[in-house]
Amino acid sequence: MQQSRLRAVFMRGGTSKAVMFHREDLPADQASWAPIFRAVMGSPDPYARQLDGMGGGVSSVSKICIVGPSTHPDADVDYTFAQVSVKDDRVDFSAICGNMTSAIGPFAIDEGLVPCPPDGPTTVRIHNTNTRKIIHAQFNVQGGAAAVDGEMSLDGVAGTGSPIRLDFLHPGGPSTGRLLPTGHACDTLDVPGLGPVNASLIDAANPCVFVEARALGATGIELPGEIESNPELLRKLEAVRRAASVAMGLAPDAEAAGLKASLPLVALVASPADAPLLSGAVQSAAKTDILVRMMSTGQPHRAVPLTGALCLAVACRVPGSLPAQVVATTGADPDIRIGHPSGVIVVAAHVERQGETLQARHASAYRTARRLFKGEVYYRTSLAR
Repeated sequence: MQQSRLRAVFMRGGTSKAVMFHREDLPADQASWAPIFRAVMGSPDPYARQLDGMGGGVSSVSKICIVGPSTHPDADVDYTFAQVSVKDDRVDFSAICGNMTSAIGPFAIDEGLVPCPPDGPTTVRIHNTNTRKIIHAQFNVQGGAAAVDGEMSLDGVAGTGSPIRLDFLHPGGPSTGRLLPTGHACDTLDVPGLGPVNASLIDAANPCVFVEARALGATGIELPGEIESNPELLRKLEAVRRAASVAMGLAPDAEAAGLKASLPLVALVASPADAPLLSGAVQSAAKTDILVRMMSTGQPHRAVPLTGALCLAVACRVPGSLPAQVVATTGADPDIRIGHPSGVIVVAAHVERQGETLQARHASAYRTARRLFKGEVYYRTSLAR
């Protein structure tokens, strides 16, 4: 047999897209999933286009979601996420995709994993197996399926859709066990080739390292193409990411950190400023509270990963962190307007002190999602062995 096939759904979730699988359709041994996912996505591809698969050549559309019955008493479904690298053969299960989380509830309803309620608002409780965290997805049901039409717009996505509220409960420490892995709101990293660099290492939703843009010779208003065409800045960002990975306990050394390219996410932050957008418009400084340019798997995001935005929101509420020093708002306003290359995302987070430690109670955001097709995805059998 030259080709194999699997039941699949293709969905957009927020500013990402993914191939969605039922857990029961995949091999029982998760160790055998990676070659299947690479073959489905068309990776590795030295041309970075994934033309022979379902991927789109950038990290935000080279994703796999696996959904099945819950193994957690406080959830309705399990959700496992896999990030498939574009150019190389890495398949990373260590992180979660927040944007694609918005598609999990609608998928569960539409695929019959959760009974469809009467028309109106519903909540699907999601257990993410990557981070062992619970997320509540609240959205509307209409005509026996997840609602699609609505008035909510997302910068970076054309048109409008029905809103999906995501509440990440107790998002701190999914990868390291601690909101502040080093115990400090701000650290000085000894970065090879750069020397000392001030950074905030925060683990909420996904672990992130935040650096002031000016510390790396950047402005924080660069578009993705400018970052991609600046090898020196890319080198600095990767060096900071590897140093942060070691400091957070995610990798034993810089070489090992290089093999785990997706975590931590690395981000440049800056105070609000007039900034060009990918649409060609200019975003006014008055419409944002903080600017971010975020990287994952070595690529600059066209928008911002939702987990990265949630982690940044939490970081803005951590006293003494670099984002807290940069953000142009206070804890009195729960919403934080994060400026990114495609526009603005509004997120919220609540952090409180318990004894000697800080605890993130929740982080929330709104997204939209839509089913694009359902059927069978074909992949080369020879590549999935």
